[in-house]
Amino acid sequence: MMGKIVWVLLVVLLLVQAVLAIDGVSVDRLNIWPMPHSVSHGRESLFLSKDFELNTEGTKYNDGSGILKDGFSRLLDMVRVAHVVDGNFSKIDTSLLLQGLHVVVLSADGQLQYGIDESYKLSVPASGKPGYAYLEAHTVYGALHGFQTFSQLCLFNFTARVIEVPMVPWTVIDQPRFFFRGLLIDTSRHYLPLPVIKNVIDSMAYAKLNVLHWHIVDAQSFPLEIPSYPKLWDGAYSVSERYTFADAAEIVSYAQRRGINVLGEIDVPGHARSWGIGYPSLWPSKDCPEPLDVSNNFTFKVIDGILSDFSKIFKFKFVHLGGDEVNTSCWTLTPHVKKWLTKHHMNESQAYQYFVLRAQNIALSHGYEIVNWEETFNNFGNKLSRKTVVHNWLGAGVAEKVVAAGLRCIVSNQDKWYLDHLDATWQQFYMNEPLTNITNPNQQKLVLGGEVCMWGEHIDGSDIEQTIWPRAAAAAERLWTPYDNLAKDPRQVTGRLAHFRCLLNQRGVAAAPLAGLGRVAPEEPGSCYTQ
Repeated sequence: MMGKIVWVLLVVLLLVQAVLAIDGVSVDRLNIWPMPHSVSHGRESLFLSKDFELNTEGTKYNDGSGILKDGFSRLLDMVRVAHVVDGNFSKIDTSLLLQGLHVVVLSADGQLQYGIDESYKLSVPASGKPGYAYLEAHTVYGALHGFQTFSQLCLFNFTARVIEVPMVPWTVIDQPRFFFRGLLIDTSRHYLPLPVIKNVIDSMAYAKLNVLHWHIVDAQSFPLEIPSYPKLWDGAYSVSERYTFADAAEIVSYAQRRGINVLGEIDVPGHARSWGIGYPSLWPSKDCPEPLDVSNNFTFKVIDGILSDFSKIFKFKFVHLGGDEVNTSCWTLTPHVKKWLTKHHMNESQAYQYFVLRAQNIALSHGYEIVNWEETFNNFGNKLSRKTVVHNWLGAGVAEKVVAAGLRCIVSNQDKWYLDHLDATWQQFYMNEPLTNITNPNQQKLVLGGEVCMWGEHIDGSDIEQTIWPRAAAAAERLWTPYDNLAKDPRQVTGRLAHFRCLLNQRGVAAAPLAGLGRVAPEEPGSCYTQ
């Protein structure tokens, strides 16, 4: 009798596993990343016609700058994945050919800014003279996201040698969960050539990330030209490891045309030793060069000049002023600074507060709202400008304190969303929830979103892509997809993320395998989809 019970239980277990496997295949077949707000599909297939075109009849956006046209051109490149599309279209029933994509943008405004409407609706008809797929978006940037989703519905058919759209009809209704979905790059610890930065921007667009946080300068180097203070970039590693002011403007424009804002950062008063190579008076002394000299009015003139120049090219409403890891001992060890502190009745911590708040006021005078690292909040949060966004990085529990104080927050806790931490797995990236322990709806709105951070101590153009991807994609789905649509167990999305990682490889992005820790190499020969 006991043996019969065991046998029955075994059969039941196998049936359950079979059902789970079927469900898993079903989920994995829906190879869209990040998962949309709402999606439905069928079982038929269509093919893109040889002259697949963009139709904008009825749109309110005139596309004078060519953002939509260029986005469509990139879409065609994405779906071809460099294959030669040379199939015999005359053998395909015309009712199975999609002639183009009909895009209607409802807003004439092409300005990219925080909080714009990024929603879109995408439909691909079934057979029967389908004509056109249809994409509707409130803004051109929502349309660009729709292009990305459409590109993931397509595949190259190696038998017919044409582009196929399987599983039609498709209906996708989509919008992001958070308005701020960021990736930090660090060009001070190692210089990143301009093509590398542009490749990172392209890959961000594939995953629907929309903020490039450019940590431009730090203690080690100052690679950016600042017209107001031209000797600052004397702090670059070499004369060739620099960005001209025009280069920075080009990066901002390149990102903007892909729906990505650029958040520029100058980290003050710490992390700024390189500033004094060109202007030594910014240092408290040559023997004690950091943090910047709080007693010298010239320090704040330079900050004002930098932010004045920033305002000409960095059009995002926020600027990042750093404020983290400030060791104020140089201020008390340097006689003239110590004398200034005494005169103004300040101790070290009060001088730190004074510096941060004065820098904030300079940024406000140039029309910016401010992002500061969390140490500023931890030390004197109630003194910060109400236009401050607190950038969490040290660990969990900070965001809930920030929003309880009525300030806004960006989540980047280092234990889960620091890409340079190679022991942080993609599963940890996926399960990191920005709204942990924040249940008040009004406070939830104060969490702008999150950001994964690619700090550059051990990163340069040779390894940045495989360190970012695919782990950044795991965070991207967390930031885009509605909470109820997110997997409760990362194992449920393994196949779909593996598919996206392989898609990145096909598009020329050096995304690492899923198996193992960050930036791993394939262990054995095998299919991309099983690594």
